[in-house]
Amino acid sequence: MANSLGRTSLILASGTMVSRALGFVKAIVLAQTIGLVGSVSADGFANANSLPASIYALIAGGLLNAVLVPQIVRATKQEDGGQRYVNRLITLAIIVLGSITIIITVGAPFIAWLYGMTLSGEQLALVVAFAYWCLPQVFFYGLYAVVSEVLNARKVFAPFAWAPVLNNVIAIVGLMMFGWMFGADPTGERTIAEWSPVMIAVLGGMTTLGVVIQAGVLFLFLPKAGFPYRPDFHFRGTGLSKVGTLASWSLGVLVVVQITGWVETLATNLAFGQAASLAALQNAWMIFMLPHSIITVSLTTTMFTSLSERVADGDRTSVVRQFSEGARTITMFMVFSTVALMVISPAFARIFDSTDRGLEALALLLCGAMLSLLPYSLLYFLQRVFYAFEDTRSAFFLYLGTTPLQLLGIWLATMLLPVETLVLGLVLTQSLATLIRFFILFAVLRKRLGGIDGRELVRAGLRFAIAAVPTALIGLLIVWMLGAYGSGGWARSSILAALITCAAAGVAMLIAYFGLSAALRSPELETFARPLVSRFDKPRGRHSTVTNRHDARTANAEDFAEEFGSLVEETEVDMSSSVGATMSGTPMSELATAASQHTSELPSRRELRQQVAERRREEYLARHRADDEPLI
Repeated sequence: MANSLGRTSLILASGTMVSRALGFVKAIVLAQTIGLVGSVSADGFANANSLPASIYALIAGGLLNAVLVPQIVRATKQEDGGQRYVNRLITLAIIVLGSITIIITVGAPFIAWLYGMTLSGEQLALVVAFAYWCLPQVFFYGLYAVVSEVLNARKVFAPFAWAPVLNNVIAIVGLMMFGWMFGADPTGERTIAEWSPVMIAVLGGMTTLGVVIQAGVLFLFLPKAGFPYRPDFHFRGTGLSKVGTLASWSLGVLVVVQITGWVETLATNLAFGQAASLAALQNAWMIFMLPHSIITVSLTTTMFTSLSERVADGDRTSVVRQFSEGARTITMFMVFSTVALMVISPAFARIFDSTDRGLEALALLLCGAMLSLLPYSLLYFLQRVFYAFEDTRSAFFLYLGTTPLQLLGIWLATMLLPVETLVLGLVLTQSLATLIRFFILFAVLRKRLGGIDGRELVRAGLRFAIAAVPTALIGLLIVWMLGAYGSGGWARSSILAALITCAAAGVAMLIAYFGLSAALRSPELETFARPLVSRFDKPRGRHSTVTNRHDARTANAEDFAEEFGSLVEETEVDMSSSVGATMSGTPMSELATAASQHTSELPSRRELRQQVAERRREEYLARHRADDEPLI
């Protein structure tokens, strides 16, 4: 069983990592094909290609993620194993999503105007032309979500994890084909008038084709999951009405965030084709989300079940301890990520844009975004603690109360800032809003728990700040020596030079930061390092497992597993993160969509107590059997 779950975790993790890596490659190829900063081509395509993400999240994403999983699981317990329910569910999804997609595609001019009302007529025409090709993605993203939930209910995870990889591969091939047919434009000098219908069809069509393949390939695996699909239009008596009636506070969060994102898009488009605009902003957020996705999401997912169990037991002391350990661990990694990415930002930006003006603008956007990486990741973790208390309402009121401040900041940025620094002002506004939301939710949790181990959190923050200072100095020296901070420097001469600069400075800073953390005896680093060291320093041989179970190192490893869970532990699959990996979105929309994972059907405290009791009983029996085994 453990081997099976471990293999499943490896499949999911490897698929996600490969997909994100290819997502970076796609972004680089796209920038080299149609430009990035100050490019009307890049901004026009970014506007159109972001529409499916916004519309899908608003009308379907949260509801599908919140409702379908429990409904499918219940259906699999029926006499036919859920076959009839799944057939009707997929058929209904095809009808509903198809109808919605037809309506919004026909209404592409209005949808594009709604998000681009600040554009000129010529700019809006280009967005509309791309939108006709991109909006059909809503249908296929919806099908991908529905069919993935069906496969996941039968623990067929590989297609769900690897389908986005196919999407990115096809998109990259399409971009290369576009460059071969019409020529690359890395500086973004191509005018709107130069875009022909065939060019728009190739770029937009190949992008949508990747999403079509991503959804379509999943149907090939339905028979393996025991659900060979057959259209079934008999919807009465199946319980599908619940899908349309269940709602939650977290869906309200999704609506509030999408409205804010709409206003931010309108403001961003004021810089369309003139300076850093929507295309550059999307690239900055993509880089911003990388450390959060790898570290924070993974750690939080493994801790969520354990936190829920302790809340169900009423063990608030353990909840405080786990929150403190999780927050300190996230802080350790996010402080390093913030410092490292800010230091190498000019070289990193050179990978996407070859002009000094473009890469400097992108580097500033990235630095502005990274200021909120730590509070953003801690806010994500805080929300999960509230979900463990079965509280999704607090997040709704948090966003509802702070959104007016963010909207005020967006308005002030548009009124006071020149077009060259407008988007940077919007990024700083969102960073400030994230910081405010974090402090508010932190104060609420502190009041609810009666304390949150504040002294240890402050001490940990000081340790990581001390380690970050020399780390940043070392990185700055290396990046400066390689010429990333000056026009005409070697690090700016090519993509390869930029990659070498990022790698050299990154490795040096990695060694410096974690070396200093070890010298400062950071318990957070020791907790993570101990299991790795134990892999190379433990008894070998036929009876090594039995003889080593009384070793202190094994006991410590078991404590670590108790606190943080295990990669081989079966956990809920986050659908939104994978769908979001293939679509453009802001960090706030990622938070809101992830919130919908816990909007309904949270296990009750009684159910969690039963789970805890069963687990403890199993652990007791396992220890009893192990203690009865002979050591010889």
